[in-house]
Amino acid sequence: MSVSLSHLGPVMLVGAGKMGLALARGWLDAGLRPNHLILVDPAPNPAAMQLAEDYGLTLNSDASGLLPDVLVLAVKPQIIDKVMESLQPIVGPHTLAISIAAGIDIARLSHGLDMGRVVRTMPNTPAQIGKGITGAVAGPDVGTEGRAVAEKLLSAAGPVVWFDDEAQLDAVTAVSGSGPAYVFHMVEALAEAGKKLGLPDAIAEQLARQTVIGSAALLEADPASPATLRQNVTSPNGTTAAGLAVLMEGLTPLIEQTTEAARKRSVELGRG
Repeated sequence: MSVSLSHLGPVMLVGAGKMGLALARGWLDAGLRPNHLILVDPAPNPAAMQLAEDYGLTLNSDASGLLPDVLVLAVKPQIIDKVMESLQPIVGPHTLAISIAAGIDIARLSHGLDMGRVVRTMPNTPAQIGKGITGAVAGPDVGTEGRAVAEKLLSAAGPVVWFDDEAQLDAVTAVSGSGPAYVFHMVEALAEAGKKLGLPDAIAEQLARQTVIGSAALLEADPASPATLRQNVTSPNGTTAAGLAVLMEGLTPLIEQTTEAARKRSVELGRG
């Protein structure tokens, strides 16, 4: 089913933080009419105020009296129950709710909003530049049209992957939701290693940063598997092979432990 953002609305975004604003800017750039976007944040940051100024939007301190067709929850998991309770008067059976709060399951979202048309999602921070990826699960009351609307809104930030088993979204959170932080830490670690090898601090940081940027761009441009790309860099008995012999022995189990810890925390957040 085809959905046009220019004919969609009103869409209410509750929570104008980095991720919410990234989505909002993507919607507006993709054709959502500014007068069909409602921003709700009791303490908007300068970036939210700048977006409002750029597009002529109104920033609302609360949602009282506003009636959205689509409600997007972009608030911290720790405050979401209180926020949902405050939103109950403005939602009904016609409203489609989309949550990007980590770990909050569909049952809890449906109970908190007292309605069933709920889509639970997990985007990641590269959505801020349109390079994200989002995992999504539709609740049982979401029909074909609701799913198409959610797909259109979420795809403004990058590809959308749908799951039938909601439990898999905890794994998505651990892999792609938290994954950018793992990559950023790898850049930190690579730069620190360069400094210990005698490189000047600024040069080590530049080399590490650009190496990951370039490798990601190559990964995007080349359809070969990551394993093949790794092998293409690795000459037999060469310097890369010597480094990989150390890295590969410890990295796989470490990443498994890392993602399992993140998955367990996602499950814990869902329990409240």
